[in-house]
Amino acid sequence: MKNLKIIPLLIGLIFTLVACGNNKAASVGEPKVKTVNFQRKYKLKSVPTLFFHGALSNYRAETNITKAAKLIGITNSITRIDVSPDGKVKFIGTIKKNAINPIIEVNYKNNIQFDFAKAGMYATNVIKALKQKYGISQINVVAHSLGNMSVMYYLIQNYHKNMPKINKQVAIAGHFNGVALKQTLQNLRAPDNLKLSASGKPNKMNQAYKQMLILRKIYPQERTKVLNIVGDKGKASDGLVPNASSESLKYLLGSDSNNYQVKKYYGPKADHGRLTYNRQVIRDVINFLWR
Repeated sequence: MKNLKIIPLLIGLIFTLVACGNNKAASVGEPKVKTVNFQRKYKLKSVPTLFFHGALSNYRAETNITKAAKLIGITNSITRIDVSPDGKVKFIGTIKKNAINPIIEVNYKNNIQFDFAKAGMYATNVIKALKQKYGISQINVVAHSLGNMSVMYYLIQNYHKNMPKINKQVAIAGHFNGVALKQTLQNLRAPDNLKLSASGKPNKMNQAYKQMLILRKIYPQERTKVLNIVGDKGKASDGLVPNASSESLKYLLGSDSNNYQVKKYYGPKADHGRLTYNRQVIRDVINFLWR
């Protein structure tokens, strides 16, 4: 737990190193990464829920939520999928045929992937493999921090394709309009004096947010129910992401904002790296997904 306090500082350092080597914005195009074909085993009866972790992290960052769900009997299946830096998918464990609300913890071997299009392709490979192996047509997703970009770019890259629909989406500490670090790449940096209108529209948009504006057409078609979890440890920020950046997710839903809700948490336990350990957050995520 004490190491969580240094996560924002480490992320800042990583952002700085990346910025020194590459000042180009992430492309919405689909990068070439390896995919794996799987034989169909059986069709799952329950909608699986995928967990995507953030930068400098791994699947263990969300196990507080997944273990709580299993402990209270909501699920009887927790498995993992590892994704290599080149996008190759590896199943760790097998989902049983009669699994109840199966959970899949997604684990990125490259956990500092700031090319959002490639992060989207990582998610695509995972979901495509699940579709091939288990015949899924719907999924729920829970994402923390950088993991949210995998989800958003999955939606962009697979619009109008025969891919599983996102039924419910939980966004935790999402930096949709950037982070509050001056030394980051331009498409990662939150604009100065960022403010939102009543519709959630930001007064300024970074490059990544502009790319995601296409979601205003996609979300109304998908009808995804969205829960946005925002932390405020003081000064309208979770310590890394300004609340205005996280809450700008609302505008990306376009006319489908009726399927959107935001929950805000305050104090030290609302810190960017602590939100997935926050008991109130865990309770609210479980209620939203499976109540």
